[in-house]
Amino acid sequence: MMHTKLSPMTSLLLFIFLSSLTVGSTGENPFTPKTYLIRYWNKEIQNNHAKPIFLLSKASPLSATESASFSKLAAQNALSSQLSAFCASANLLCFPDSLPSTFVNAVQKMTGFGGYGPQTNYGGSANTKGGSGQKDGVFLPKEPGIFFRESMLKKGKVMPMPDINDKLPERSFLPRSISSKQPFSTLKVSELKNFFHAGDNSTMETIIVKSLSECKGAPNPGETKRCVSSAEDMIDFAVSVLGRNIDILTTKNVNRSKQNIMIGSIERINGGKVRDSVTCHQSLFPYLLYYCHSVSKVRVYQVDILDPNFKAKINNGVAICHMNTSDWSPTHEAFLALGSAPGRIEVCHWIFQNDLTWTVVD
Repeated sequence: MMHTKLSPMTSLLLFIFLSSLTVGSTGENPFTPKTYLIRYWNKEIQNNHAKPIFLLSKASPLSATESASFSKLAAQNALSSQLSAFCASANLLCFPDSLPSTFVNAVQKMTGFGGYGPQTNYGGSANTKGGSGQKDGVFLPKEPGIFFRESMLKKGKVMPMPDINDKLPERSFLPRSISSKQPFSTLKVSELKNFFHAGDNSTMETIIVKSLSECKGAPNPGETKRCVSSAEDMIDFAVSVLGRNIDILTTKNVNRSKQNIMIGSIERINGGKVRDSVTCHQSLFPYLLYYCHSVSKVRVYQVDILDPNFKAKINNGVAICHMNTSDWSPTHEAFLALGSAPGRIEVCHWIFQNDLTWTVVD
């Protein structure tokens, strides 16, 4: 039997035609980035827990046809010529300099230049912002509730909740078929600037350079880290550190940020055992980028959060307690806030909006 080799264009047209079809009674197109992510999760994660809605919500919104078309352009190194259409369809932040100056100023603060970003100094052996390897100083406000002791996680306890709102602009992951073809290196800043049409001294250049320096900086001692621009890359990193029997935990909402809360029912993940986890924090970049790093010797809690006035449940928060702080800097904000020193106390914090932690499933 003779087989005819299809031309690249014919193959693309055939793929686009197949992509217009839907699957059975679900109505889900099998070639969208979201359905691909679901299949990838089923293949890589070995448990029967429900698929995390949080992660699925970050998948690229591109249709199957758009994904195929933009992936072809990326393979040909021609995607930048369609940047406006690509950014609009893929839910990216590509032209920050065209936005109001108030937004541009806020973006510059979020990158760590002259202000406090949306992430918190979550711990490490240096003055590290967001647990993300930044060693250029501490940018935390003196806000109650950023750090607390494990003993505060007691039913009926009233405590301040810091501002856990995500202040970064909403973006989506890239499909892996596109992210794998994008340059991501401090040696390729000029290529990234050209791709995103970023001029010298522009807000986009600031965003690119700052995130690259975070991602490519040396990890803290004993830390494993990786920046990921696709959900599949995040799954791969978490599996490489924790194995395949894992799950995602994140704080449900931001209710009563910057107000007092009451602690309700508490679930000790892994039965309260001290384990390793992987925590992922958002970084500011045109597409959704997470800085993920291994976190050793932690206890993880899921906590019902109540309105202290009406005792009604308003949130479900995820808290991480770092049980070994002996490697942390003596000037770490946690010790300044709690009045102690490295190795003398554990330090706890909440998982902020749109950040997440991966844990082993018992």
